[in-house]
Amino acid sequence: MEEKQETNIPLRSHRAGFVSIIGKPNVGKSTLMNVLVGERMSIITAKAQTTRHRIMGILNGKHEGIPFQLVYSDTPGVIKPSYKLHDSMMTFVKGSLEDADVVLFVAEIGEKAADHEVLPLLQRADAPVILVLNKIDLSNDEQVKAKIEEWDKQIQPAAIVPISALHNANIATLFDAVITRLPFHPPYFDEDELTDKPERFFASEMIREKIFLNYRQEIPYSSEVVITEFKERDDIIVIRAEILVERKSQKGIIIGEKGEMLKKIGIQARQDLEEFFGKKVFLEQHVKVEPDWRSKENKLRQFGYEE
Repeated sequence: MEEKQETNIPLRSHRAGFVSIIGKPNVGKSTLMNVLVGERMSIITAKAQTTRHRIMGILNGKHEGIPFQLVYSDTPGVIKPSYKLHDSMMTFVKGSLEDADVVLFVAEIGEKAADHEVLPLLQRADAPVILVLNKIDLSNDEQVKAKIEEWDKQIQPAAIVPISALHNANIATLFDAVITRLPFHPPYFDEDELTDKPERFFASEMIREKIFLNYRQEIPYSSEVVITEFKERDDIIVIRAEILVERKSQKGIIIGEKGEMLKKIGIQARQDLEEFFGKKVFLEQHVKVEPDWRSKENKLRQFGYEE
């Protein structure tokens, strides 16, 4: 509580809090997170379940003269678990709800409010819930109005904000809805921090994104990327990565004929890495078979799927 602060920042002179972004897979949570933070933090592809971790993006600024620190959490899409990996992903979602000061529940314009999979999870949150009605660019005013009424009747959220994360529509309105509900509190992180994740994490995520973009069916979901070396020098960053798959046949598909597919992933990933880190990158990739890694607790722990 405010009385327990061990800081010399006066009360009511700074807002800070955790904002959890939740919803089903593929509703635009990661796009929204990146728009809100102003940095590319989360994987965005047309495939579901691309976000596997809870990724925090930290935004500092001033609103109506009061400094603030917003700590956004992009979380995996809410699914019914099929693997231990999915159990871990859902643990991240539940954890983010329990420490949230504000919850952004993202729903697509076409989703039905009744019996929605996310509703039971919202009961874990003591924080105000803002329903973010995304992808309004795929609808008209009449449909948006009807959806707002439908959701308001179902969950009575603190606010409903229709947006298009892709087209940056109504983001300022959403930001105001969030910031005015943030508690008065000193900052949780240093002002120059952008995220709670290390550089290695973003390197692995960028390579994993290219796997999602270039392969179909089960390959992206049974792949994991582990950074085995990350060395930053004055003029270049040396990154060595292992791409793990569950079966030998998948290894062949990842590598491709004469190594062409692996080379393609490497070129695409290196371009993004150089843009992200602002420096030349040397990227070396190896493909390794790790049978059933999605169902092995020790492997999931090793890959960071633990709160």
